[in-house]
Amino acid sequence: MTGMPITALDLTGFEPFEHEQIAWRDADGTALTLHYFELPPDLPAPLDEVARLQAGRARSAAEAGGGLVECEVEPVDGVPALRQIIKLPHWQGHGQVFLGSYTIPRATCSTVIKLQAPEYGDTGMREAVIAARIGFEDFITPSPYAPGLTGGLPSHRADDPRYDEEFPQHPLSLVRAKLARLGPSIRLDERFKALPAFG
Repeated sequence: MTGMPITALDLTGFEPFEHEQIAWRDADGTALTLHYFELPPDLPAPLDEVARLQAGRARSAAEAGGGLVECEVEPVDGVPALRQIIKLPHWQGHGQVFLGSYTIPRATCSTVIKLQAPEYGDTGMREAVIAARIGFEDFITPSPYAPGLTGGLPSHRADDPRYDEEFPQHPLSLVRAKLARLGPSIRLDERFKALPAFG
């Protein structure tokens, strides 16, 4: 098929970018964009090989200078999809940017819902508070998806969802909450759903 396969999603709180048809921003500064790629997905493994898929995505994030925070396979409108959160160094050189997405792959194409939330103002507060609380020696952890991985941004305990309630305006907390809200609201074109499955 051609054209955007996403036919509906919950855009509560989001306003369209000026002159953009499939991009929005909300009052928190989180950007939401939709993408359609009419070529085979570049995922490192089929969705039913979860461990290999997670390890491959962790390596890709590290090679890009970032870190894979979460990576799980879950359905979107009944179609298997990859939900992930990646952290990257802020392009302005201070703080981090968190990218959350649902990638819905088919054999010959894919569609992606992406959230992007940068840190603003005083950055690193969540990390500093948690590191001081639990001890710096226990703060950094191996990648949960590729334990021997080096490079990129390190995995650490402050990224754990248990701290989202304590830091509700942190971009990671915002991305997690908005992905959780958006996922069940997404509806896909029946022609896209009928395409051969990825992998």
